[in-house]
Amino acid sequence: MTVEIREIPLVEPGVGPYGITAGPDGALWLTLVHAGAIARLGADGGVRTYPLDPPGGRPLVITAGPDDALWFTRSADDRIGRISTDGEQRTIALPTGAGPGGIAVGGDGALWYAGMSSDTIGRVDVDGTVTVFPLPVTGGFASMITAGADQALWFTLNQANAIGRIDLDGRVTLHPLPTPDAGPVGITLGSDGAIWFVEITAGQLGRIAADGETVEFPLPDRAARPHAIVADPAGGVWFTEWGANRIGHLDPTGRIDSYALPTPDAEPHGITRTADGIWAALEIGAVAHLPLA
Repeated sequence: MTVEIREIPLVEPGVGPYGITAGPDGALWLTLVHAGAIARLGADGGVRTYPLDPPGGRPLVITAGPDDALWFTRSADDRIGRISTDGEQRTIALPTGAGPGGIAVGGDGALWYAGMSSDTIGRVDVDGTVTVFPLPVTGGFASMITAGADQALWFTLNQANAIGRIDLDGRVTLHPLPTPDAGPVGITLGSDGAIWFVEITAGQLGRIAADGETVEFPLPDRAARPHAIVADPAGGVWFTEWGANRIGHLDPTGRIDSYALPTPDAEPHGITRTADGIWAALEIGAVAHLPLA
């Protein structure tokens, strides 16, 4: 497939676009990790930036919530943030040291987050009620999280070399990975009902089927450092290659293709898919768009 990737600058270089998601208003919403802000990229190409309130917070991952607002993690001050599509913000305090990373909407309509520095998974109701579930690991570095097809939440344990599953009652199951020190990070529900994830250290993708079988897919460039991943409706997945400055694709047959970004060392992180194609947050201060036929 021949595609031309377009890069769209945001407010200024160095603001650090990291997480990205499609909002209920048809715009793209991003976290600006270095600037301490949330950005909105409209369909007309217009960009609006909202500094965090309160300031700081180091926002990481953002997702569309169940209430037509955007929800995001504030990793530096142990909060979950909410921003409406007109820019109104509020925050929900988490236990000290939570270190929230990934965030996703569960099948129960709540927001679930991965506690990177606390060995926890947390649940946040839209009314602000917080419930914390301890994990059966120490120093596992729970990183990213996604809702599964089984009404559970699935998450990566970057330093424990495992994928975790937590049901809505808080029961946790761990799935150790075949490759030692694989370093799982990004995770998503595939259109095939399986859980897909990236192994940033091993340079691989992974898939856990409904029966628990885990299969790994080595990338052609094992030093590519895959970071984030999103499902392809055709049965494959798209992912960012942070260490190789590319966007990659794995199709249902196992074929892997990569597409180089125009700007060197763009540092692609978060990735999302819309009807217009694939979008990736570039830490240098831009958004990449890869149109799909």
